[in-house]
Amino acid sequence: MFTFVSGNAALDFAGTVAARTTDYRDRLATPAALARWLIAADLLDAVPECDETALRRAVAVREAVYRLALAAIRGEPSGESDRALVNDTAAGQLPLVTLLSDHTVRRTGGVDAALAAVARSAVELLGGPDRERIKQCGRDNCTRLYVDTSRGGTRRWCDMARCGNRAKSAAFRARHGGS
Repeated sequence: MFTFVSGNAALDFAGTVAARTTDYRDRLATPAALARWLIAADLLDAVPECDETALRRAVAVREAVYRLALAAIRGEPSGESDRALVNDTAAGQLPLVTLLSDHTVRRTGGVDAALAAVARSAVELLGGPDRERIKQCGRDNCTRLYVDTSRGGTRRWCDMARCGNRAKSAAFRARHGGS
């Protein structure tokens, strides 16, 4: 259900909306979906409490991250209210991470702690050297953002297995008359 191909937790969080401009699908439509994402992203092992209020906060942070990253891609100024929301969220308590005797890691905390981790990821990305490497997927229907870590900075798709193969297949069909 969730994919983690952006190279940054905040961009993966923003990527929980598919096809923003064509066939908008929000993968965080319920508190339970948000809880599943936080666990799948390895931010928490369990989400003790996740309600509609937490979901609204999470969606607000997600959308602020998306707008800030788009502004970075376009070379535009970032929105003051988006920056304030991300900064305020990043200032929160992070999940508690504990190394257990069996050499596994336990991650505990609530939704706000997990959102603080996502927001800090956004702050570090948008305020660091990788800001210039943020790109939007080149496939027509995909609006996913990612950090281009390719050697020459020439990566075109968020994920080769999904968008890259689909784009290449479509181009092949177009060149060969749909056969």
